[in-house]
Amino acid sequence: MKDFFIEILTFLSDLGYLGIAIGLMIEVIPSEIVLGYGGFMISSGKISFIGAVIAGVIGGTLAQLFLYWAGYYGGRPFLERYGKYVLIKKSHIDIAEQWFEKYGAGVIFSARFIPVVRHAISIPAGIAKMSAWKFTFYTVAAVIPWTIFFLYLGMVLGENWAGIKDVAAPYITPFILVVVSGVVLYFVWKKRKNPPITTVKKYNGK
Repeated sequence: MKDFFIEILTFLSDLGYLGIAIGLMIEVIPSEIVLGYGGFMISSGKISFIGAVIAGVIGGTLAQLFLYWAGYYGGRPFLERYGKYVLIKKSHIDIAEQWFEKYGAGVIFSARFIPVVRHAISIPAGIAKMSAWKFTFYTVAAVIPWTIFFLYLGMVLGENWAGIKDVAAPYITPFILVVVSGVVLYFVWKKRKNPPITTVKKYNGK
């Protein structure tokens, strides 16, 4: 399987930025591996970091939009029948639906960092007819730090990029906590900076 991945990545590397975007869109190889190889290409001078980030965000977002629209128009039966071709199992859909029903739209952001539900969470969002703009916003907000993180690790590992999942494992939980905490603090700060306007009615003595 590893050799299969390497063959695909070698082919995609010839496409440069487009290769990174396509690699993330088709979901055949885990995004960590694709981005890790992208980081290796950056360290080799084949592509730039900014260009790789843009390609990664576009590819990662489009991959989730495909699942969102599949859920939106095809519903659960369609995904249960054809989801296996993009590595989505029925059990993944079950878990994702439970998370979406329990935590609401905000889970579209937080679940992006958690195995199993990371990709499947797009499906119940589509089935529930969640706003496409809101879905895209939450998805992009999560894809950006994820892309930067694994591209950076790939750059650091260089020729040892293939072991990126093992290297990243101890950092995933702290990474998630930092990102989610940062987002929570931002919204708390924004809410305090712009408090809701309340209407005070004057007492007229009647």
